[in-house]
Amino acid sequence: MSSRDYNYDEQGQFFPYFIFTITALITLPLSYSLLKPTDEIENTAPRIKSDFRPSDADLIDGQKRKQWRRERRLKRIITAAAGYITMAAMLYLIKVTTAETPEIWDPYSILGISMSSGENQIKKRYRDLSKTLHPDKAVPDVSKNETLDSINDHWVEVSKAFKALTDEEIRNNYIQYGHPDGKQGFSIGIALPKFIVNEGSGKYVLLVYGLLLGVLLPYTVGRWWYGTQKMTKEKVLLASASKLFKEYKDDMTDGDVINVLSSAQEFEDVLRGNRADAGLGKVEQTIKGAVKGSATNGLSAKDQEKVSTYDGPRRKAAALLWSYIGRLQLGPSLDDGSFEALDHCVLFDACLEKYEIGPLAHKLLDCFVAITLAYGNTAPLLSAYRSSQHLIQAVPPSGSPLQQLPHITPELAHTIEAPLGRTHFTVQQFMSLPEHKRRRLCTEQSPRLSMTEYNSTLSVARQLPFLSVEKAFFKVMGEKFITPGSLVQFVVKARIIPPGTSNVPEVSPTDLEDIDPEEGDLDALLGRRSATRGAKMQSAAAPSTSESVIPPVAYAPYFPRDHSPRWHVFLADSKMGKIAVPPFTVTTFNRPIFDEKTGLPTFELQTFKFQFQSPQQAGSYQFVMHVVCDSYIGSDHVQNLTLNVEAAEKAAEMANEDDEISEPEEDSIAGQLRAVQSGNLSSAPPKRKKKIEIEEDSDDSSGTDEEQSDMSDTDTDTDSE
Repeated sequence: MSSRDYNYDEQGQFFPYFIFTITALITLPLSYSLLKPTDEIENTAPRIKSDFRPSDADLIDGQKRKQWRRERRLKRIITAAAGYITMAAMLYLIKVTTAETPEIWDPYSILGISMSSGENQIKKRYRDLSKTLHPDKAVPDVSKNETLDSINDHWVEVSKAFKALTDEEIRNNYIQYGHPDGKQGFSIGIALPKFIVNEGSGKYVLLVYGLLLGVLLPYTVGRWWYGTQKMTKEKVLLASASKLFKEYKDDMTDGDVINVLSSAQEFEDVLRGNRADAGLGKVEQTIKGAVKGSATNGLSAKDQEKVSTYDGPRRKAAALLWSYIGRLQLGPSLDDGSFEALDHCVLFDACLEKYEIGPLAHKLLDCFVAITLAYGNTAPLLSAYRSSQHLIQAVPPSGSPLQQLPHITPELAHTIEAPLGRTHFTVQQFMSLPEHKRRRLCTEQSPRLSMTEYNSTLSVARQLPFLSVEKAFFKVMGEKFITPGSLVQFVVKARIIPPGTSNVPEVSPTDLEDIDPEEGDLDALLGRRSATRGAKMQSAAAPSTSESVIPPVAYAPYFPRDHSPRWHVFLADSKMGKIAVPPFTVTTFNRPIFDEKTGLPTFELQTFKFQFQSPQQAGSYQFVMHVVCDSYIGSDHVQNLTLNVEAAEKAAEMANEDDEISEPEEDSIAGQLRAVQSGNLSSAPPKRKKKIEIEEDSDDSSGTDEEQSDMSDTDTDTDSE
């Protein structure tokens, strides 16, 4: 069969299909990215209930909205909406546009006969039609808009149909080409509007294709590629990482870390142009006045001296960071006549910038932590973690931890701490004071809290998720001893105990054990279920949840981001000041923290397990365990631990000694058979004694069936802590 001729369809009826398909390929994946559950735990974490709003609450909320727009969520929503509108318009065009499908020429349909009709029936039908449709006999019907031309055309089609069924040559054309006249042209719509293929439009089409393929596509791909290449895995510019690396020192304090962060390239991008100098003098005067005027705000003069040594955007970035941490009010009130309108606008912009720079500095800390881990020194790492606490809570390094609570100002914190002769109180120490003394310190001195503010302060304190470590030890799964080079499990048992909680239940010694799972118990081996000892322990143990429990978002009213607390656990060598085991980060728990109905703490024991390789030499190794929360000041935990590594030969000997239960002549199967043969078997079979009893009294070899049964249930696993 010969090929058909394809002509351009002026209707362009397939163009809506093309646009609909391309738009759907973009819109549907974009919609999925918007609707799918986010991986950020901050979006699903619960919130600490509080009605406190800081003085700059509107500015802080504005920065949160700005960050939301910066993440392009709004742009993606607008793009998806435009895509759905375009798809709906194309569906409308598809529905209302008549698709001009080429009509198949059918001689039987034209003559009005069936396909099974014979030649005589075809001729008879043709003669009957000639009597009414022949141009010489047919009369045009005006009501049907018939004309002589339409009658002639119709009769031509009837004649062709008759010949296609009776004339051999014409019939061959019909069979081969589908039409008595032979090969016909075939019209099909293409996915382009007509104006694109019109004569004279070729140069514009080439120009568009050149811009798309030669300019826009390379620019988009290149921008994406170079954008990924200039960022670290912590989403920090490589230029910033290089500057932080150069600023690193082994003896860095918390204030040094804050100043080092100000050197990042991100601050130069934020404070580019005139923003680097606008209001800098006023900000530095505010900081110096705060340091000179009061010792309670926690701003150290030593840390502030370095600000004046910096140049360009870094100088203002450092000044804004310290003003943010010190909660300094940069913008004057509108009715304050001591400032000119221009100064007021400049300081107001600086106040906005400090809330923009604070979260940016916290993001840079992830990169700085990676640098400190590369050096392996303990002190800079702890300073970096504590700097995270100061940035999230907006409290200076030497400020009072009580400022984490609502309504507690630096002056009020000093008033509370001074009568007790304490430099600073942690939130736990403050909440452990007797109620009458705590109320008197907060409400009966100047400055003071009202009873409403006092109750609000205590309410937030009782919701803070402070982690209390109950036990920490080392073990090797399935082994009684730790040998050189073995895979050690570092087990930490802890509970969430909010400050001021009373009637805290004691921890059961059984819960503090860590039982190895039975062989083949994949759920316990993979951490999906805790291993327990026996059916009684399974019923007594608190049920663990199959889903991870997310702690409440950090209570930080001055931090314009939602941040979920993270606990970093690592081991250090106190003598060398080095990190022995890199930090493990805990973000979720395996048991409920607060009761869903009452809101009270559950005191469930949380179990965290981290693995590392033991030293290659036998001996006792002294470690210092650090548990640091990146969100709350004064909640760190430090504990000394000892890792005992036994030589492989000595461990094997000790294991063999433990496996010797009794002499085989008396309580083994071979011994009992020998007694049967000699006729000396007593009515009661000898017992199998426990390991501890044998060590204490090896001469006693008699027993009962009950004790033998007890022996079979004895778990020989021991903790090597």
